Amino acid sequence: KIKVPTVKFSKIDYDIVHIKLFIFNQIAKSEFDKALNEFKKQGADKKIILDLRNNPGGLLDLAIDISSYFLEPGSVVVVEDFGNGQRDELKARSNGFLKDTKVVILINKGSASASEIVAGALHDNRGVKLIGEKTFGKGSVQQVEDLRFRNSLKITVAKWLTPKGRSISDEGIEPDIEVERTEEDIKNDRDPQLEKAIEIIRSL
Repeated sequence: KIKVPTVKFSKIDYDIVHIKLFIFNQIAKSEFDKALNEFKKQGADKKIILDLRNNPGGLLDLAIDISSYFLEPGSVVVVEDFGNGQRDELKARSNGFLKDTKVVILINKGSASASEIVAGALHDNRGVKLIGEKTFGKGSVQQVEDLRFRNSLKITVAKWLTPKGRSISDEGIEPDIEVERTEEDIKNDRDPQLEKAIEIIRSL
């Protein structure tokens, strides 16, 4: 078995913590809660760098759960647009533990689906700064229809829109501050995106 981590928590500075969320799977919320317990121990004046780079997404409910930590209850997290005039708004739940916490988000071209929902929700509702590269652009709602002879067909039935109406599929999520991390950077263990995030959050 290859065990892939779900959440990684680390302290960068006396008032800055780095939470990297690798995937939105079934245990993401419980693992995120553990990271938040560590965050609480650090004190109330701490700031968060939420790292969604190379997070391919996962469960929609988990994207809403994670977003709900950072938003006022009832805030729109994502809109499902069915293309026939029907639009369903999915809203933040009664949580909001981090709604007043200063945060920036790291994204890149490997950030997709649920991670794009979270980035778009925090950006549109709170003006949270997005740092890195444009995301992948996977914002479709699909359902599976069973056919004869054990065949099935997966059909796209709706698109995800950010709270301000931007299509994740059509546009992806653009960073506020574009910073590239090259193969050379990775080989030499350099992370200019994280360095920029630290610079920005220190100024908040």
